[in-house]
Order: sequence, then structure tokens, then C-alpha cells
Amino acid sequence: MSTRRPSGGSPLTPSRLTLARKRRGLTLVQLATAVGVSVRSLSTYENGRQDPTEDTQHRLAEALDVPVGFLRAGDVDEIPPAAISFRAPSKLTAGQRDTARSAGRIALLLAEWIEQRFELPGPDVPSLPNLDPETAAEVVRARWGLGNGALGNLVRLLEAHGVRVYSLTAECAAVDAFSFVWHQTPYVLLNTGKSGERGRFDAAHELGHLVLHSEHRLPQGPDAEQEANRFAAALLMPRAAVLGHGLANATIDRILSAKQTWRVAAMALTHRLHELGLLSDWSYRTACVDLSRRGYRTGEPGGIARETSPLLASVFQTLRAEGIGPADIASDLHLTVPEVNRHVFGLVPVAVNGGAARTPPKRPKLTLLTN
Repeated sequence: MSTRRPSGGSPLTPSRLTLARKRRGLTLVQLATAVGVSVRSLSTYENGRQDPTEDTQHRLAEALDVPVGFLRAGDVDEIPPAAISFRAPSKLTAGQRDTARSAGRIALLLAEWIEQRFELPGPDVPSLPNLDPETAAEVVRARWGLGNGALGNLVRLLEAHGVRVYSLTAECAAVDAFSFVWHQTPYVLLNTGKSGERGRFDAAHELGHLVLHSEHRLPQGPDAEQEANRFAAALLMPRAAVLGHGLANATIDRILSAKQTWRVAAMALTHRLHELGLLSDWSYRTACVDLSRRGYRTGEPGGIARETSPLLASVFQTLRAEGIGPADIASDLHLTVPEVNRHVFGLVPVAVNGGAARTPPKRPKLTLLTN
């Protein structure tokens, strides 16, 4: 016999409560204290053995900064931990990893809402688990018709080939980026607090995971991370192009000038030159020390602007033309407008209110050019 008892109102969805708690980075003890219930009671709410009262549901929603409707909406599945590779996982707490995964799950709710209303580019990411990273990057460039030139907006490039790209929230500052495949669709989530150059490398790194580490080869461990790094370097700075750029024994000033060609971090280009044999071990170490002194280890002085999502910008522009504002989107998802905005690179036009129309008359097809 079930021990679940009625609350006298709408029932709470246990998986939603767990998702919202982890999204805020709260432990059971922290949330129980904030709401004024016992840890044991909160645990029974999350495992579905008991419904909280109407009043408790509202206090939970307030503590978790979600409308109470979010806690009562349909059941949600978690993103499996094994599907995600976190860089330097030993430096992340279990709570930080849970917060990032839960933020990703909120982004999925938004993605599903958009997919119902728009015809987006289909996935076109090759699975190349048996190739070395350098060759895999060359195959991707050839398949996508990119040649050997410098790449434009990496977010646009991924979206044009069916990768859904969303932003990580401020609570996930310790996480650079991560990727996963959900119902055959690849997703990438990016930390927007880093420099534009490092954000581009993160996007290429996560593409490396999607290309090299298929469902039969999970993206876990230091070897997988190194492979994704090598893929990113080869994708952004193709061997033939770099070798033909006259950078053998390049000085720091030459490196700082050349990095603008590929729009990469100075340290990333320096490492690539060493990898290709254009800098000796001694020259490489000397360059790294000099760049570090100039502030290039922790930042990118005078760097490029952070890349954002052309696809999401187009989505919100189209919705606005249909009379659908951010409040409508948030209401449908049982979220707040600021919460929606945190996952979409801050692109939600918060000053525009919803109109009479609730859904577009048909699913607009969004096409993105890669350059």
C-alpha cells in the first residue's frame, strides 16, 4: 500500500522538486531549513511517498525561485551523469556537477518548447570514434565545406549543423562547458563568463566530444578531455593553414598578431605551434611564461566579443512578430522570465510583453549560414 497522502490541492511532482533544488545548488538540509520542514519530510516529498501541503508547496516554490506550477508540471527525466564529461572533475563538487546537469535540464525544457514551434536544422555531426583528433577535425571541415580558413561564429556553425547551443547560468561558473546527446539531438552548454576566444575553444572542444565520443565511447576521463582539446585546436587552427603562416620560432608579438587571424587565445595558439613543431620546447616554455606575465593565462587582454546564438535570436524575433513575448514563454514553461533569459545568452527581449497570439500559425523553418 502506498504511503503517499493527498495534500488537499494539486499534487507536487517529485522529479520537479529534485530538479529545482539541484538547479539552485541546495542540499536537502539547506532547502529543508529554508522552508521550515524536516529533512525527513523533504526526502519523502522528493521520493514521492508524501505530498506537501498547499502552503508548503508555495514555500518550496518561493525558496527555489520558481512558480508553484513548475513543481506541479509533468515528470522530467534527469540527464544521465555518464553522458557528460566535466573537465577537471576532481575540482568540482558533486553539488556543482548536479547544478550544471540540472541547469542543462531546464535548457532542455526550453529547447523542447522551441522545437514544437520551429523547424530547426537537423543534426549533422559525424560520429568518428575511430579517428585520431587531428584527422577527425579535418573530416569535419571537409564534410561541412569549411576549407582551411578561419572559422566565423562557432555557435552559429554548430547550430547550422543541428547542435542546440544554450548558455550556462551564473551558478555554474565553475563549469567551462559540457555537451550531451538527448533523443538523438546534440546539445552544448557554454559558460558565458569567459573571454570570447576561450568560449570559441570551449565550443570546439564540446564538438570534439560529440564527434569522437559516441554512445559506444562515453566522454569520460582525462584521455577523452585531451582528445577533445586536440580536436578543438585542429578545428580552429588547421595544420596546413598554420604551417603556411610563417610562424616558425614566432616571437610573442607575432603570436599576439597571428591569434587574431583564428580568433583564439594566445596560449592556445602557442600550444598549437609547439604541437606542430614550430616552437622548440625552450621557446614554448619561454613564450608561456611571457604570456602569463602579460595576463594571458587567466584572461585575454583586448580580446574579441563573446559569441552568442543567432538561432535563438531569430527564434525570439519571430515569436515577437507573432505577438508571443517572454512572459508567454515563461508561463508555458512555468518559469520566470529571468530564468529563461539565463539559459539563452540573455537574448530574451524582456521589455516586450505577450500579445493575443499564443502560437505561430505554422512552424517556421530557420536556416543558418555558417559564415
